[in-house]
This record gives sequence, structure tokens and C-alpha cells, in this order.
Amino acid sequence: MTNAQPDTREPLLDVRDLRTHFYMRRGVVKAVNGVSFQVMPGETLGLVGESGSGKTVTCLSILRLLPRGARIVGGHIGFQGRDLTLASDSTMEAMRGKHIGMVLQNAMAALDPVFTVGTQVGEPLVIHDKLTWKVALRRVVDLLRMVKIVSPELRIHSYPHELSGGMRQRAASAAAIGCQPVLLIADEPTTALDVTTQRQYLDLLRELQRAAGMAIIFVTHDISLVGNMCDRIAVFYGGLVVEYGPKEAVLTRPSHPYTEALLQSVPKLGESRDRLRSIRGDPPDSGRLPVGCPFHPRCDAAMEVCRSGEPPPAFALADGRRTRCWLREPDHVGTAAGST
Repeated sequence: MTNAQPDTREPLLDVRDLRTHFYMRRGVVKAVNGVSFQVMPGETLGLVGESGSGKTVTCLSILRLLPRGARIVGGHIGFQGRDLTLASDSTMEAMRGKHIGMVLQNAMAALDPVFTVGTQVGEPLVIHDKLTWKVALRRVVDLLRMVKIVSPELRIHSYPHELSGGMRQRAASAAAIGCQPVLLIADEPTTALDVTTQRQYLDLLRELQRAAGMAIIFVTHDISLVGNMCDRIAVFYGGLVVEYGPKEAVLTRPSHPYTEALLQSVPKLGESRDRLRSIRGDPPDSGRLPVGCPFHPRCDAAMEVCRSGEPPPAFALADGRRTRCWLREPDHVGTAAGST
């Protein structure tokens, strides 16, 4: 196996040992429990994992848009030379929409039903770029045309309920990219779309990325979507990134049992199987995480070391991946990475 060439560029986003906890009556919920990854300029990083694994809370932590009761209790979020965990509220307000855009998975909930599409897509342009509303609405028409909405001159006067699900998702994307952010976070943006519209939307995201040169964090629970969409993949489980690296390596040679199980649960063209593999048991409760590796209760390869102590460290592999699995301890190069 040849060693992967290191990327010498400075990362656009550098998340290190991020920990976000929810303080609730029943106790502390460790939704994000030591997550690390990087996003390079212009690349797409896929965050993959079952619901409740910490993907969305990680993204909300980056934007500092956490709900009441949630706090970032540790870690570093480096973005353009600034640690966002230490940034003031006013700095974050200026950052959101202008430098970092976000598309939520439910466009109907993301768009306000009492305001027109033109008003909602144009508002970031007025706030961040200081455009007048007259100029902003002309720009909105261009943005809606860019995201392939037909008759944008008419649609700026429409309300969200007058648009189809696919059109609402496109309008939400137009609002997110209007100020030309360098990073776009797309949180399960295709969940409510049918297969045809989903493919069109993913093609649109790639077109927008090429046109604007922005980086994308693409969040999904469907590992089959990331092959054509992403450059690198971070697999989440139990508030941790259990595998992280180039997509080719992660998808063809999974180094963590959870990644392997996810891939085996996806049907493949031309392959005949009586039953798809399922992962036994349920994802862990973030308020009562198991001791040791969070995946060990569902893992067929679990050993005694997996059931005790702290979660395994992030072992660095020769092909540029990092993986949290004791099975990979003999394969790692150098010393074990701290967190990933």
C-alpha cells in the first residue's frame, strides 16, 4: 500500500476534540464527545451516520446555533484564523450567512411561511452586503435562476407553501449562497426529496460549488450518497468520528466495523442477495454511553479491550485515514492520534 501524499494547504475549517453537551433533567447528554476533522478549501466533506450520532449538533456547534441547554464544553473550531468557540455573539452574527451558509434538511421549516421567497432570499444580501431592497431583489432573481427555479421574476412574490418540496429546497439553497460564503453546510438537504429531485439537487450543489469555489460539509445518514458527492468522509457514531479519510479508501476498504456494516446494508446494482445485512441493536443513548468503544454492544468483532476504559484513540493508517478501532492498532503508523 502506498502512502497518501499529505495535503500541505491550510485547512479552511479545523475542528479539534469538539465536545458539545446537553444539560437536561435526566443528566448530561454527550451529543458530541471529542470530534475532530478538517475541511480544505473547495472540497466536500461528507458526515455520515445514523440519526443521533452527532452530525447535526456538530454543524450547529460550528455555527454556534445550539438550542437552550446545550453548551460547547471543550475543543477548538478554527475558521479563517479564528477560534469560533471564543468568538463573540456579534462576530458570529456577522459570520453566519456571509462566510458560512447553511441549508437545513426541512426547507418548509427553514423558510418563514409569512414572508415571500424574495424577502427571505434577499434578507442576507441586505444585512451582510448592505444592498438596497431594490438591488437585492434583482440579485434574488439571478440567484433563483442559478438554482434552476423557473420564472424567478414571479417566484420572488411566492410564499413557501406555494412551492414544491424541491423548489423550496432550491430557494433555501439560494438564500444560503447569496452572499458567496466560503463554506456551505448542507444538513441532510435531500431527505424530503424524491429520487429524481434528489439527483437534480445534488447536481445543482456540485454546479454551485464549481461556480463559487466554496467548500461543502454534506450531512447524510445515507452512505450511498457520498460516493459521487464527497472528497473525504467522516463516519459518526456515538458522538465520535469513528473513521475519517479519503472517500475511495473509506468506501472500498472500510477500517471500522461500523463503516463496514453501513456499506453492507446498502443494496448494490447487479448483486443478488436474499437479505441485506442489518446492524443488530440500536444506536447508543448519548445520555448513557457504554463504557469503552460506543459500538461494542453491536459489533461482532468486539474484544475485551473494547468493553473497558475509554473509547479507542484515533489510529493513523498508512493510506491517510484515521480510525477508532482496537483492531487497527497493529496497522497504525507513528503514534495514535489523539481524537478524531
